[in-house]
Amino acid sequence: MKLLPSHMRDFMVVPVCHDIQINGETIGLHDSGVLWWPEESTLVVADLHLEKGSAYARRGVMLPPYDTAETLERLAAVIDAFDPSRVVALGDSFHDASGSDRLPPAYRAMLTTLQINREWIWVTGNHDPVAPVRLCGETMDEVKIGSLTLRHEPHTGDNAQAAGEICGHLHPAAKVRRYGRSIRRACFVTDGSRLVLPAFGALTGGLNIMDEAFSPLFEPKRFSAFLLGDNRLYPFTAARLIGD
Repeated sequence: MKLLPSHMRDFMVVPVCHDIQINGETIGLHDSGVLWWPEESTLVVADLHLEKGSAYARRGVMLPPYDTAETLERLAAVIDAFDPSRVVALGDSFHDASGSDRLPPAYRAMLTTLQINREWIWVTGNHDPVAPVRLCGETMDEVKIGSLTLRHEPHTGDNAQAAGEICGHLHPAAKVRRYGRSIRRACFVTDGSRLVLPAFGALTGGLNIMDEAFSPLFEPKRFSAFLLGDNRLYPFTAARLIGD
């Protein structure tokens, strides 16, 4: 089921990941922005923000109309490549509480097809604190699998809560200077204890991980960023990163 114009459908996914350890669990970071946990056959994706365009249109702000279609096409390509038994959507899957109710029939059918024969968990987020309307899957505030805890917003101020935390919410991005020019990309950010995933949605943007919003989560210079590239990730230590 293709929902985008032909020139926007080139989503090639090679299921090769960069493996890291979080709280003793080996997980894979993929250049699409998803987490792949092969031992649990679990795919984790954050901040889809489906129907963001229609949410803005209701307020008279017109954005490109293909955000939901592009996000679902990319998600379908990733799911097809990894064929997970479980998918965990880490909150803000819809841009607002009524976003799932506004899904056009074609998009709803595509999302329902992706859910067939696999466990699907919707983690609640600040944009979508309620269960999605007329869609399959279980809605939870957080998910505990093995030694990892999957939630939307990271805990702050309690290091014990951070151990094994997988979260989204902050839309991390990183900026580096290479060969005389700066490059800014969405990224994963981790210190080996917790991991923040990049936003997956087409219209989500990103917050530089040197911003103060990240300071309660990671000690200065004691974290790494994995920038999303074309069919690969680019790892950098915190010392190599610059602010906007």
